[in-house]
Amino acid sequence: MPFGMGMGEMMIVLVLVLLLFGAKRIPEIAGALGKGINQFKRNVTDIEKSATDGAYRAESARAAEPAPRIDDPTAEPKRLI
Repeated sequence: MPFGMGMGEMMIVLVLVLLLFGAKRIPEIAGALGKGINQFKRNVTDIEKSATDGAYRAESARAAEPAPRIDDPTAEPKRLI
């Protein structure tokens, strides 16, 4: 069982929730909780997508510009300051 709870403990918790919130309010709470979890998952997915897209763009930008050749006399020297 979840959280190491047996069937008896889960029934007690469910009865307490029913007494505290009432039968009409429990579906509203469950719906709000479900919407919150769904929004959280969507935000995590968006963050992961933007992080991987940003890393992909940076990698493709580095690959797009060729590295200067060392033996090229017209190449501009690196500035140390």
